[in-house]
Amino acid sequence: MIVIGERINTSRKAINEALGRRDRVFFQEEARKQEAAGATFIDVNCGSRLKSEFEDFMWLVEAVQEVVSISLCLDSPDPKVLAEGLKRVNKRPLINSITLEKERYAALAPIIEGDAADVIGLCMDDTGIPNTSEKTVENALRLVEKLEGLGLKRSSIYLDPLVQPVSVDTENGKAALKSISTIMQSLPGVHTTCGLSNVSYGLPERFLVNRTFLVCAVAHGLDSAIIDPLDKKIMTSVITAEMIMGKDEYCGEFIDAMREGKLVS
Repeated sequence: MIVIGERINTSRKAINEALGRRDRVFFQEEARKQEAAGATFIDVNCGSRLKSEFEDFMWLVEAVQEVVSISLCLDSPDPKVLAEGLKRVNKRPLINSITLEKERYAALAPIIEGDAADVIGLCMDDTGIPNTSEKTVENALRLVEKLEGLGLKRSSIYLDPLVQPVSVDTENGKAALKSISTIMQSLPGVHTTCGLSNVSYGLPERFLVNRTFLVCAVAHGLDSAIIDPLDKKIMTSVITAEMIMGKDEYCGEFIDAMREGKLVS
C-alpha cells in the first residue's frame, strides 16, 4: 500500500498554530514519525492559510524534506504554489491534484507536462463530482488519456474516485468500490487512491467506518490511501488486508509489523 501521510495540514488546529510560530522542530518530528510509521509520501497542505500560503508552503517544504528520505505530496489548490514547490523539492513529488475541470487542468498541465511528477487525478469535470460509478470511470478514462498526452506514465497517475458519504446515500460505498475495481481493470498500470473521511461523514464511530471501508477498498484493488500513518488501527487494517489479498509474499510484512509492535487488535 502506498501511504500518503495526511497529518501536516493546517486545517488541523495544532498544525496551523505550529506553522504560525514557525516551529521547525515540531514539523520535523511530525515528518519523522510519519516516515517511521510507514508513509510513502508526506502530504504538505497549508491551503487554509489563504493570505500567506505561498510563503508558508515553501517554508514547510524546506523544513520537512531536511529530515526525511521519502518524497513529499505537494497539496495546494493554487497552481503557482505547486509550480514553485516542484522547483524546491529534492525528490520526485506527488502533486495533489488535477481534474478535468477546464480552468484547473489548463493551469496544472504545463507544470506536470513531460512526467515531471506523479499526480493525483480527481475523477470530476466541470459538471461536478459524479453521482454514478459509470460517470466516474468515464472521467477516469478521459483524464488518463489527457495525462498520457502530456507524457505522463500510467504508473505516475493516482486516480481518486471521490468517495461520497454513505449517510447521504447508502449506495455511495458500493459505487466507490465499483469505480475502484473498474478503473484498476480498465486502466492497468494506474494507481487508485482516496481520502477516507468523506465516507463516514455524518455518522457516529467514524474511525470504524473509515477502517472498514478501507479494507473493502483494498479488496477491490485500491493500492494507495491518504491516511494518518500514526493511527495504528488503520495501519493494522491495511497490512492485514493486503496480506489476505495475496500482496504480502510469505506474510513477511505482516510478521515484521507484529515484531515491530505496529499491529493492534
